[in-house]
Amino acid sequence: MAKVKSVYFCQNCGYQSSKWVGKCPSCEEWNTFVEEIVQKEDAKKGDWRTSTSQKVAAKPRPLEEINPLDQPRIITPDKELNRVLGGGIVPGSLILIGGEPGIGKSTLLLQIALQLADYKVLYVSGEESEQQIKMRAERLKIAPQNTLLKAEDSPAGCYILTETATQNIFKQIEVLEPDILVIDSIQTLQSAFIESGAGSVSQVRECTAELMKFAKESSTPVFLIGHITKDGAIAGPKVLEHMVDTVLQFEGDRHLVYRILRATKNRFGSTSELGIYEMLGDGLREVSNPSEILISQREEAISGIAIGATLEGNRPLLIEIQSLVSVSSYGTPQRSTTGFDNKRLNMLLAVLEKRGGFRLGAQDVFLNITGGLKIEDPAIDLAVCTSIISSYEDMVIPHDTCFAAEVGLGGEIRAVNKIENRISEAEKLGFKQIFISKFAMKSINPNNFKITIKAVGKLEEIFADLFG
Repeated sequence: MAKVKSVYFCQNCGYQSSKWVGKCPSCEEWNTFVEEIVQKEDAKKGDWRTSTSQKVAAKPRPLEEINPLDQPRIITPDKELNRVLGGGIVPGSLILIGGEPGIGKSTLLLQIALQLADYKVLYVSGEESEQQIKMRAERLKIAPQNTLLKAEDSPAGCYILTETATQNIFKQIEVLEPDILVIDSIQTLQSAFIESGAGSVSQVRECTAELMKFAKESSTPVFLIGHITKDGAIAGPKVLEHMVDTVLQFEGDRHLVYRILRATKNRFGSTSELGIYEMLGDGLREVSNPSEILISQREEAISGIAIGATLEGNRPLLIEIQSLVSVSSYGTPQRSTTGFDNKRLNMLLAVLEKRGGFRLGAQDVFLNITGGLKIEDPAIDLAVCTSIISSYEDMVIPHDTCFAAEVGLGGEIRAVNKIENRISEAEKLGFKQIFISKFAMKSINPNNFKITIKAVGKLEEIFADLFG
């Protein structure tokens, strides 16, 4: 008879305690401990194999005798996903995708499963029925193409399994022998070796450990969809993110069409890459050149609009910044931002008033980053300042001008990193001139670019050039 005992887990970090405590000794959060029943099993616990075959015990080997994997990465038709993963899916990797409800996580992975027509993909869902998944697949309008036979009796393609018990899932895996496994979601799975409910700290940890063991021993890549908490963190213990090889965040506003796939952890690639998608009625569309979409096409020139060169990871983007400055109708002027830090806006307004002499204290200022993006890059400071003054003076900034520099408290123009990438992106999109800091000129060669590079050191120089 298996021994059953009760322990307490911290829902925030997974810390285990034999008794309830108010404050977690590990993460110092209050009232996060919950009681769970833990059942200790024999040595077979956590083994994904249901057959009688046994795994040969591992032995230590010298590093120079170990050969790298001969299996190449799986290149998917989704170029944005390949970029974020570092060049494709690594065999045997465990990939966790988190995001808000309704953001498109299930749609993204089902779309990839349908596109990988030459591989057997097992899509395991614990949240939707087979009919619901079929309806979503029909909406995506991706015709299944079973063109390549990967086994004697099972053709390549997408297979659907609605199951939450890990032991039953592994039985079907042994029969089908898929090339890629998708779990939607890890919080719905339940292992028979743990008596607590699905989604609990111990269940999430045990199910992930079983899937990780399966992925490493069979060299099968596994995608896990994870729920997030109200604070935006992936639900479950923090050890979940340590166990997996890659953690991807699917971000965006559900009321807008653009989505960003960002890597926060990647053992097989850079964490500076990101993919951009557009949510349409028939699924997610890759956005190969997001700058052309983020910049509005206007028939007439409008004041208060400036173009800033920013970086999302290693990817340069040119974004449109819109400002509206008007006389305050109430006692306290309003300061409203969308996609930009409100405190930084207040700081830039103080610099413009103190160093530039503009009387903005009695003005309402509204700032918007188009496309629904949230930008934290200080390189758009100069574009924000010129956009505000353009609206304040009601003077139009030339449409072929962009900016890439940080503004200091003394009104000085500071250099930003990877300035060559920003200039190249502006030149590729047809801009004629770009304003940068004069301190960045020592790291670039202007002769390598056809775009006019204007190096400035103070805000006054830019305003004199643009507005006279």
